[in-house]
Formats: sequence, structure tokens, C-alpha cells
Amino acid sequence: VYVCVPPFAHGEPEAAAAACGAAVFVEKPLALDVGVAEVVAAQLAAAGVATAVGHHWRYAATVRMAARVLEGRALRLVSGSWLDKVPPVPWWSRLDLSGGQLVEQAVHVLDLARLLAGEVAEVHAIADARPPTDEEGADLDGASAAILRFSSGAVGTLAATCGLSWKHRAGLEICADDLVLGVGEDWLEVRDPGEARRYTVDPDEAKVAADRAFVDAVLGRPAEVVDYVEALRSHRLACALAASVTASRPMALGGGDG
Repeated sequence: VYVCVPPFAHGEPEAAAAACGAAVFVEKPLALDVGVAEVVAAQLAAAGVATAVGHHWRYAATVRMAARVLEGRALRLVSGSWLDKVPPVPWWSRLDLSGGQLVEQAVHVLDLARLLAGEVAEVHAIADARPPTDEEGADLDGASAAILRFSSGAVGTLAATCGLSWKHRAGLEICADDLVLGVGEDWLEVRDPGEARRYTVDPDEAKVAADRAFVDAVLGRPAEVVDYVEALRSHRLACALAASVTASRPMALGGGDG
């Protein structure tokens, strides 16, 4: 079963699938908040069904290349960004329907940061609360900025806005000693003292690979899937950032356990 619904509609579809014993592929984000996602995670675990979540960036050839380049290096700085427009769907500009840009969109970048740099221990986020659109009911933040402290000791930042009329950039820049690596859904840049290299790929290949992995898992074949439990860790991180904006204070995370 593919559950491809807006953030506010998650919960009941996953519960129904679990009750039927069906394998479930869930489109991100998992829900508006952590509470619903935690309940769904427990239901899916109790049902013992195969799960996958649409964090398709992980399947991109550029991301796999980035992981190989960074292997064994001590990372120091992780800077994420998502500079884009408001998507043309009516629910996106309302916090009670989308969860906001950090939860609905930037979670892709946060998931990639966890994959490449490890778990995040603490975050502190602030936002420009002025909506980027005059659509009726719009109340999402027009921009947000955050600092992140990784469990490894690395530090990070995240900048996001949906106030443009085009997608300018979405991805990560990671610094280690004598290395800068930039990576996104369909691009990779690597710079060291010797040279600078850039690679691009077809972004649709990662989406197909995510579907293929889920189908293989359902059929009992070997497959590397981003399952619900793993996706929940990224969802908790995104929700911690959103909560930090609301509470105007830092938020600690549990290091990714569970």
C-alpha cells in the first residue's frame, strides 16, 4: 500500500494498512507532528509489516558518492539549505495542514545530514513569521534559520525560505579538513587542495530506486530501504526544529535512538 497523502491526513491510512497486514510505503513527512508518527510506528511494528518512506534522496548516485568521499573523515561543519517557492497546492501554506517548510520540505536535507554526518544532539531555530504568500489562511513562516550540534562534535546550520518564485538551491555543504563537499538530490561538488569536481545525475533515478527497493522488500528480496523507524528519526529532528521556533529556545534530541 502506498500512502501518499498530505501531512494532515496521515495516521488512519497507515493504521488501516497495518490492520490488514499490508506492507506500507509512506510519503514524507510522516505527519504534522511527532505524536501521530510515534503511534503509527508502534502500529506498524506490532503488525510486523514491511515499511518504507519516500526519502528518495538517499538512493541518489550523488549521495552514495558523497558517502564514499566522506568515509573515515572527521566532519566539522554541515550547512543545509532549502531556498524555494511555495508549492502550488492549497494546503501547503497553512501550518495546521502542512506542518511548515521545516517539516514538509527541509526534512529531505535533514535526513541527508543524519545519513552523512550522524545524529543531531541539539537544535535552536528562529523564523521570520511573515507568510510568503497572500493566500487565504496562509500562516507558515517565510524563512527560518537554525543551528545544530551533532553528537560527533560537528556543528551545523540550516537556512530555509519559501519566499522565492523559483527553486534556487536545496542541499548540503559539508566541511572536513581540506575538503568541501556539496550534495543534493541530483548534484555533487567536491573540492580539495588538488581539484574541484562536479557531477550531476537524473533525479528520477533515485525515485525509481526507492520504489524498486520497497517492491524488492515486499517480495522478500535483499533490499536497502529507508524504513519507518529510520524515517521517524529524521521526522523527530524536523519537528524539534519547528518546536524550537515556537518555543523560542533550544531543543535537545535523544541522539536518534528508537
